[in-house]
Amino acid sequence: MTYSPVSLRQAYHWHRPLMCVAATMVALGLVSLVGLAVDDRMLVGAPIWLKPFKFALSFLFYVVTLSWLISLMRRGRRIGWWAGTVVAVTGFVEVGLIAVQAGRGQQSHFNVATPLDTAIFGLMALLIAVLYTASMVLAVLLMVQRMPDRAIAWTLRLGLLIALVGMGLGYLMVMPTPGQEAADPVTLVGAHSVGVPDGGPGMPITGWSTTGGDLRIPHFVGMHALQALPLLAIGIGLLARRLPRLRDGGVRLRLMVVAAGAYAGLVALVTWQALRGQPLVHPDGVTLVAAGTLAAVTAVGVLLALRRPAPQPSTQDERPAVYA
Repeated sequence: MTYSPVSLRQAYHWHRPLMCVAATMVALGLVSLVGLAVDDRMLVGAPIWLKPFKFALSFLFYVVTLSWLISLMRRGRRIGWWAGTVVAVTGFVEVGLIAVQAGRGQQSHFNVATPLDTAIFGLMALLIAVLYTASMVLAVLLMVQRMPDRAIAWTLRLGLLIALVGMGLGYLMVMPTPGQEAADPVTLVGAHSVGVPDGGPGMPITGWSTTGGDLRIPHFVGMHALQALPLLAIGIGLLARRLPRLRDGGVRLRLMVVAAGAYAGLVALVTWQALRGQPLVHPDGVTLVAAGTLAAVTAVGVLLALRRPAPQPSTQDERPAVYA
């Protein structure tokens, strides 16, 4: 399989609504960077414009990848176009509400302090449910597509399925904590930290907790399987120019199935770690053993994927050799 650069004009025609939203995410990212530079307000232990910036960047990658996937569809293309448009509209409003709340100096997620905040949080929950449903429609359509490269086809299918799981893991954050249930009045419902309050010490840029579990980690890792796995497949395709073994389509397919399994295992591992209230950067012995086991199983899978298949026995009758 060959790979060639794509111009912005070509990419724009993949799916115009999604690519228009991608352009707005770029604009919001730039505005958020300006906000980070000139606005010193803090919210839940982080600069107030950091969250809009992260969501703009994450959603930018998501909609561009979905736009590309829709451009590859031949079956159900019209349904895929409408599903992509639903993702574009709901995502645009969702991230827009996050930016609006940042401008107001209020939390966008979990915030039920006032009727307006409650309405915004409720609308965001509805929008993400619709977006999730539209993404599931695209996953089903992707399953029935025929593509010339089986390795790429299954990479895209498995990547989107893992991304849907990662997106669904976000619902773990909307469960009220015991402290929130006991509060009067209730101003917050849900949290991303486990075992510690939100807003404590965190990692640079991501803000993921360094003192407790953080459910944003499996949510992030899972969602971006849709970018990580195709990039890996493209990288393997490029390496095939130098490594003849990788030119076999069956080898590339097996490698990508192993990679998808490893990625799914990683999502499960960081979810389990977060639910145990354990920081990503401070794993205990049990977590390290689980990570080592996952790495070992993956290594064995790679070796098996690279193994040459046994030669097939001939089905034709061989003529006996005659020596004279």
